[in-house]
Amino acid sequence: MSALDELATAVGGVAERVAPAVVSIGGGWRGGSGIVIAPGLVLTNAHNVHHDEVPVAFADGRTASARVAGVDADGDLAVVQVDTGEVSPLEWAAEGSVAIGTPVLAVTGTPNGPRVTLGIVSSAARAFRGPRGRRISGSIEHTAPMARGSSGSALVDATGRLVGINTNRVGDGFYLAIPTDGALRTRVDSLGRGEAQERPQLGVAVAPAHVARRLRRSVGLADRDGLLVRDVGDGTPAAAAGIRPGDLLVEAAGRPLASVDDLFDALGTAGAGDPLELRVVRGAEELSVSVDLAARGGSDEGLHGGEDAGGQADPGTPVH
Repeated sequence: MSALDELATAVGGVAERVAPAVVSIGGGWRGGSGIVIAPGLVLTNAHNVHHDEVPVAFADGRTASARVAGVDADGDLAVVQVDTGEVSPLEWAAEGSVAIGTPVLAVTGTPNGPRVTLGIVSSAARAFRGPRGRRISGSIEHTAPMARGSSGSALVDATGRLVGINTNRVGDGFYLAIPTDGALRTRVDSLGRGEAQERPQLGVAVAPAHVARRLRRSVGLADRDGLLVRDVGDGTPAAAAGIRPGDLLVEAAGRPLASVDDLFDALGTAGAGDPLELRVVRGAEELSVSVDLAARGGSDEGLHGGEDAGGQADPGTPVH
């Protein structure tokens, strides 16, 4: 048997085992894919879920209506409940089992049946921004080609074990998958139980440090590293604390703020019920502001980095 024949046999065997557990989610240009991870539960990307109920199409042609169990919008993950019938859930690979050069297959659910493509892991520990601007770290970059409708599809190793959830496209021919590590399993289990996955939100839109320096220079103020507040959401913790558009956030929880990711990190480590201490420059005056992250009133715009939030994470493009 030639090497190509062996490759075809291996890919076909993996496709036969994996394809029944990969489904199509939704429909039209906003559709995506999902993965059967347990009886009655399908994992997908949060950006594929737009209503409390979503249509699901299985590889054998069966369709069903799924109910959203839990959504982690910042982490771009969702779990939906649906009758998975006799479909066997995918087995998760051991943590850290893939490295640069590892062959991988992307298995996508489409309304017309599964699609399988082959590639290699091209980079590790990549980062990108989720739908609400928060950094998602540790992702697997690979080269298995994917078409529209592939968000939420399975990235598997040569044995058919799940190593990642395909989520973003970066550049031409490169894709990012959220790895199926222990932290992800914990989050997915929680979503399947319907538990909320809300991270603390400050409630501001910010411009990055280089924009803040340029604007301060233009009005004759001294250069200062920090994040410039462009907008404050009504009824948010930032609004309750008196933060205003034009304020420069220079420190959070004792950490200098050089990028929007520094602020996300400070929010991520804030204890439940604990205030977040900010250092704010307002004009030429420096203030200490204590923010109650539990303070909510009206709409919460979350925290966003703007078009040039930049720096630490590649925004990429969801592989719809």
